[in-house]
Amino acid sequence: MKEINPSKKFLFGDELEWEMAGPGIRRKIMGYDNKIMLVKVDFKRGAVGQLHDHPHSQVTYVESGEFEMTIGNEVKIIRRGDSYYVPPHMVHGCVCRKDGVLIDVFSPVREDFLT
Repeated sequence: MKEINPSKKFLFGDELEWEMAGPGIRRKIMGYDNKIMLVKVDFKRGAVGQLHDHPHSQVTYVESGEFEMTIGNEVKIIRRGDSYYVPPHMVHGCVCRKDGVLIDVFSPVREDFLT
């Protein structure tokens, strides 16, 4: 892994630009260094986070909305206040059932989000 310059110490959500991450999905990178990254992801109803995997550990908190979440061969409905953990290289994805926001934490940093 190459050395990543860390984000600013303070990041104000209203000053950060949304970037499109797919149809009906946008995200803001809320802070990072080489070891960790926090990302806010906004979903519109019906948006699909395609099944995928990556070498990062991921923990996600459901800030709002409702999602049909697949991790490996398990499918669960998750709502505001719920969370989930995805181990490295585990296939996962979701379908947004009600507009919502997920707060993702990745370790190490998702370099692919910074390019």
